[in-house]
Amino acid sequence: MTQEELDALMNGGVDLDSFEETNEESNENQTEEEIPQDIGPLDPSKDDAVYPPPATEDHKVVSQLDEVTKESEEKATEILDIMDEISNAMMDNEENLNKVLDFLKAHKELFEKLSNTFPHINTFNEEKEKIEEMINLVNNSIENSQNASDNIMMAMDIMQFQDIHRQKIERVINIMRELLKYMNKIFEGKVDDSKRVSSARHIHGDTTEDVVEEDDLEALIAQFAGKK
Repeated sequence: MTQEELDALMNGGVDLDSFEETNEESNENQTEEEIPQDIGPLDPSKDDAVYPPPATEDHKVVSQLDEVTKESEEKATEILDIMDEISNAMMDNEENLNKVLDFLKAHKELFEKLSNTFPHINTFNEEKEKIEEMINLVNNSIENSQNASDNIMMAMDIMQFQDIHRQKIERVINIMRELLKYMNKIFEGKVDDSKRVSSARHIHGDTTEDVVEEDDLEALIAQFAGKK
């Protein structure tokens, strides 16, 4: 659909019947090469697809969600610990820079006195100017360190949302577990499965396609046995 057709459709100026006919013609002209052939490993139209997937460890939904919550919580804790170490290092760095700043300010006062007492000696004034430049550099470093510490604290606050996401996933898990219990309860019978009469493999009126082969029946039994 072009932008003009989209604008016209939004404004009510396009005949939908004519648009559908045009769309059908464009689909008919599409070659097989333009149609994607691989639509994923879980495509039920493929001969080698397994539907539903077997009840193995790789396909247990609740188990996988439990692993997601556990691993994400562990990694989030590791990240927060690293960020806390960085924050402590920045605080130590800022403390050291303040000590350097105090040292430079003291020497600045000294050279100011010397420059005022001996104005004809240019070295005192030059040293004072160099110290002033160093003081500016240290102040900039302290400001950058403070900004970095603030950003780290903001990042740590943002990481707290991971706990909210974990709680949401756990709520989904609990709902799924309750649904499973409900389904088991509602399909529960008074007759034990071992005492039930076995189902007929073929009932009058079934076509040959409805007959379950022995191999298929054994595979189905094996699949259910693997779920227990």
